[in-house]
Amino acid sequence: MGFVKSLQEEIKGAKHTVKEILQQPELWLQTVGMIEKQKAAIQDFISQKIFAKQARIIFTGAGTSAYVGNTLTPLLRKELPYQIDSISTTDIVTNPLNYLKAEVPTVLVSFARSGNSPESVATYSLAKKLINNVSQIIITCNPEGQLAKEASKDENTLLLLMPEESNDQGFAMTSSFSCMYLCALLTFQLDQLDELKRKVEVVSKNAERILTNQYKSIKKLVNLNKKRVVYLGSSTLKGLAQEASLKHLELTSGKIPTFHESVLGFRHGPKSLVDDETLIFVFLSNDPYTRKYEIDLLKELKNDAGGKTVVAVVNNNDEEIGEICDCAFIIPEQENIHLEDHLIALNYLIIGQLFALLNSIHLGVTPDNPSPTGMVNRVVKGVNIYNF
Repeated sequence: MGFVKSLQEEIKGAKHTVKEILQQPELWLQTVGMIEKQKAAIQDFISQKIFAKQARIIFTGAGTSAYVGNTLTPLLRKELPYQIDSISTTDIVTNPLNYLKAEVPTVLVSFARSGNSPESVATYSLAKKLINNVSQIIITCNPEGQLAKEASKDENTLLLLMPEESNDQGFAMTSSFSCMYLCALLTFQLDQLDELKRKVEVVSKNAERILTNQYKSIKKLVNLNKKRVVYLGSSTLKGLAQEASLKHLELTSGKIPTFHESVLGFRHGPKSLVDDETLIFVFLSNDPYTRKYEIDLLKELKNDAGGKTVVAVVNNNDEEIGEICDCAFIIPEQENIHLEDHLIALNYLIIGQLFALLNSIHLGVTPDNPSPTGMVNRVVKGVNIYNF
């Protein structure tokens, strides 16, 4: 990947972010291997704490870590017969009784890159204090973080550590997001682990192709110099759109406003922000029913005319898509392998990360530290946690 050396050598302050985006295909395979090794322990924990108790599952985290749960929850609500919620730690900490029910057996699943965010540590403690029957799963990239340390002392907590290199040193979470997402996806579908492993291998190869072959096309979008960016997706891909939107906002230091919404929700007011300076990403579903609505929106945006740019990100390509958008990024299908949205999301994620990275560099921002004044920090600072 020649462009990698070019970026790392020519652009000061991009070293960590470039490395962390590019390492993901390999780290995903490592994550699968880690889950395979811990399969028995994970299965035992889930059987005792969730299946036996018909427990509610809450996914939580702050910022990007919260978006892991938002991306994962739609699938698991369909697959599992339990109440499943994705609630940010930043909501739980300010209003714990709105979300934590004392009488409801609960498994709290915390996502954390560092494990040191004040709200994440506080939510861990609040759950133990306020829920009568609570168990916890900590999915983190940092074995030295406060959450990992707390988990090691608690027999009702399962600690799942991500590959060491996923503890991103850059400002924005990239490989940490994707590894934690994949870990949770596998953890709650252990009965499908062999099939999922085969599909993750395909997703990993797809990602390598994107990183090698799509760089120039993404750079062309950057060179359009659009002044705002919109990300749209349905269900699982709405969560992904939320993450892609934040990644671009973070890496460009807020110089270009971003927005995310569901495909159908976009018409209900938010579409008002579209003008000639808008770039719109539409993450297309692999579900044929869902895609009907997404195709309709692409047609509508095409018919609206104007100078906006509409980008379709798609797997399982339809012939008409190229005619109803300005640019299409196509993730090639593999023979006899159907990738559902919760898997193809990892490939769509790479497109979003690369666009954010290249736009950051184009705007003269330092990707590894886009907020050098300290107004926004890699691990949030200045949060007071009050006794409840």
